[in-house]
Amino acid sequence: MKVILLQDVKGSGKKGELVNVSDGYARNFLLPRKLAKEADAQALNELKNEEQSKKYRIETETAQAKADADRINGQTLTLIGKAGKGGKLFGSVTSKEIAAELKKKFNISVDKRKVVLDTDIKAFGTYNCEVKLYTGVSAKIKVMVTEEGTAE
Repeated sequence: MKVILLQDVKGSGKKGELVNVSDGYARNFLLPRKLAKEADAQALNELKNEEQSKKYRIETETAQAKADADRINGQTLTLIGKAGKGGKLFGSVTSKEIAAELKKKFNISVDKRKVVLDTDIKAFGTYNCEVKLYTGVSAKIKVMVTEEGTAE
């Protein structure tokens, strides 16, 4: 019997897969526990539509991420930091601050965990940074840390 799995089933397959199982296993275990539904014409059509919509969504998100990457690639973000004597920053510039500046300057929402810094930013200067926008899509930006009175 062909069934479409509604949840991951150990030994049978993952959620959303069309699998062929024995009639008894399907009727006595999978169907009563709502782990699967019978693969009739309507269910197969729904599965096909769901796969197409998922593919379309991935394509549009990838295209948007590539457009955002082209927009910010090579750009320089300027962050202002407070420092003590010797030009050493109080604390450090974090990926959270970089993500907030990206949102403010370019209107691109990025999770702070997707901002990859080469080194910790604990002094004034320019640093390289990578922003991962989507699976396989990333942009390299520069982060310039300046003192309070010297920003653009």
